Amino acid sequence: MAMMKRDPFDALMPLREAMNRLFEESFIGPRFEFLTGRTFPLDVYESEDKQKYVVEASLPGLKIEDIQVTAEGDTLSIRVAKREETKVEKGNYMRHERYEGEMDRMITLPSTIEPANVQAEYEHGVLKITIPKSATIASKQIPIRVKETTGSR
Repeated sequence: MAMMKRDPFDALMPLREAMNRLFEESFIGPRFEFLTGRTFPLDVYESEDKQKYVVEASLPGLKIEDIQVTAEGDTLSIRVAKREETKVEKGNYMRHERYEGEMDRMITLPSTIEPANVQAEYEHGVLKITIPKSATIASKQIPIRVKETTGSR
């Protein structure tokens, strides 16, 4: 009978996978916030021509009047308020995960933007916001003074 090589750490693989899953689904991470309905997932990226930022937020089941977008300086704010129009009793819930209430996200972008030219589109539950970068970047040279000390110690 031939001897087979055995890796002594094979038995620990299920434990490692369980620990990885625990950390991925941790209460600290963003997944928990999404499941509880306190926030919504979004992607932020720079366009290929590097002239604008694009934000895509998943907001399924919302009406356009429930969404408010505000831009100022280098910050974009998305606020949504989901309310059920009429309360219909549907029986005893086993699970109730669909969120009702207000959620908001504030995104600080790497550079200043042009709030007057921000455009937003809502299609198939995805809010797409196109944010042009500001053409003029205000910078200021800050002079450094030398603080004179009186007396020596």
